[in-house]
Amino acid sequence: MKLTPSTRRRVGSTDLELPVFGLGTAHVGELYSKVSEPDSQATFDAAWDAGVRYYDTAPWYGRGLSEHRTGAFLRTRPRDQFKITTKVGRTLHRPKDPANFDRGPWTGGLNFEVNFDYSHDGIMRSYEQALQRLALDTVDALVIHDMDEMFHQADVLTRHQRDLHDSGIRALQELKKSGDIKAYGMGINTGEALSKIASQVDLDFCIVAMPYTLVDQASLHAGMADCVRRGVSVIIGAPFASGILVTGSGGNAKYGYAAASPQVQEKVRGIEAVCKEHNVALPAAALQFPLAHPAVVSIIPGASRPSEVPQNVASLGAPIPQAFWSDLKSRGLIEADAPIPAGA
Repeated sequence: MKLTPSTRRRVGSTDLELPVFGLGTAHVGELYSKVSEPDSQATFDAAWDAGVRYYDTAPWYGRGLSEHRTGAFLRTRPRDQFKITTKVGRTLHRPKDPANFDRGPWTGGLNFEVNFDYSHDGIMRSYEQALQRLALDTVDALVIHDMDEMFHQADVLTRHQRDLHDSGIRALQELKKSGDIKAYGMGINTGEALSKIASQVDLDFCIVAMPYTLVDQASLHAGMADCVRRGVSVIIGAPFASGILVTGSGGNAKYGYAAASPQVQEKVRGIEAVCKEHNVALPAAALQFPLAHPAVVSIIPGASRPSEVPQNVASLGAPIPQAFWSDLKSRGLIEADAPIPAGA
């Protein structure tokens, strides 16, 4: 079946159904480069005009800028016509020295300091702040954000896990029970976190950034298999692996939000060779591949320019022959038993 932005899949055992294609908004938070207000607005306009009705954001993206921009657009649209998810675990505060504040790793963004808090009160405060930045009175789901070793040293991570287990998860359960949200999940950056941390609490879904893409399926028999077993849905947060699967290999290619290693570059060149043989665009393969996994309900590639969204929507429905996927497997470029889309 040809996928379109309006195709929906159910999240876990909840009543929430998400479109298979959404817009991730880290880039409008000015991740790699500045994005002007007109370009940001035009990007959201292009997404809406292309039929995109699912938007994902976070307090961390641009230190609040992404939520402001996402909400400024969505608050003018009928609330029953879109789905939105945002994240909890961080609250934003005025820095002590605004004039000398470092906004890194964001190229732009806003002047707000971050405080991590995964306790009951911290999650509730994060949720309330997010609603105010979005200028919306509801979100469809909340995501526990960045509880992994990429952001926390071991002792701090242990404390945050304890806070979540002891009280933070109760906040999300309360919000779901009251109908404030329809589902809650966890945002995952690493395969280890998907296997070891996401399994510590009951979840409806995980947003998985790097652990399952066309480049890397190391989590196929670990974290992803566990999600299937537990009935936990998966949203692929970085189907382009943070850059290289849309830009292609090359000196400035990004992987895992940093410069792509020689090993990753070599693997992508191998995938590109198969793409050329079958006349398949690399971005189309990257977007369609993860949606074949039984746990995956949605992909949320980002965009920072209006032209990128319709290009991604077109890639979602582009025909790809079965022989393309077979050749990737035979050459060891994807896992031999990885689920693959039905060929054109």
